Amino acid sequence: MIEQPLISTTSVNPDVDALGTWLPVPGFGVLPVNAFVIRAARPVLVDTGNAALGAAFLRALEQSIDPARLDWIWLTHPDPDHVGNLASVLERAPRARVVTTFLGMAKMGLLGLPVDRIHLLNPGQSLDAGDRRLLAVTPPVFDAPESTGLFDPTTGTLFSADCFGALLPAAAVHAADVDPETLRTGMTGWATVDAPWLHRVDRARFRESLQAVADLQPKAVLSSHLPPAEGMTDTLLDNLAKAPDAAPFIGPDQAALERMMAA
Repeated sequence: MIEQPLISTTSVNPDVDALGTWLPVPGFGVLPVNAFVIRAARPVLVDTGNAALGAAFLRALEQSIDPARLDWIWLTHPDPDHVGNLASVLERAPRARVVTTFLGMAKMGLLGLPVDRIHLLNPGQSLDAGDRRLLAVTPPVFDAPESTGLFDPTTGTLFSADCFGALLPAAAVHAADVDPETLRTGMTGWATVDAPWLHRVDRARFRESLQAVADLQPKAVLSSHLPPAEGMTDTLLDNLAKAPDAAPFIGPDQAALERMMAA
């Protein structure tokens, strides 16, 4: 494990960079928060990070690619840690269109985000990135109904939104750097927090959604909340398969929160 700077850039493969940071979660460790750059013929930025990063996010983006070259900004869903720097990026990316769903667009409007450059895309449809088509997919686990991941068949990379995230005790560059049991526990913990409906899900239907990921045969899984995971798809799917039978998450009450903050 290593300590990370405020935001770092990790080259996942020649076509993809991860722009990552870590949010402290008192009493639970840290949560990775990632955005991604796909250097396709028509470049794509996947999510825009936490607003608290501000200028640091823009500097990291500019180190990866000139924002003016972006054709697409793919929002996996409009949660604050995914759209925090959207307005600033749009100013620097004058030709970029924002990819989301109809519900995602509605939520953007409620948040006061610009919707005049929207490109609506539903799971099962694909996006023209020039030298490849990116397939929109519904991740097996999500916290918002508009969540839409994407699969890049050119690189075999699955961008999975919040799915496969993990609460970890410390930062790591790659998911493979995390002890296997720590990874399993962290993934289970995050899944029960992010998707409490998992405990009510039909197990057979849930296995079908996991199999849909396996059928894509991704070489790398890039979650918004996990260090880049390459060659680990089976492990990630096995860990997630156990989440519906884990103990439900019950958050701390006020007294517990005060004890954690004091510690």
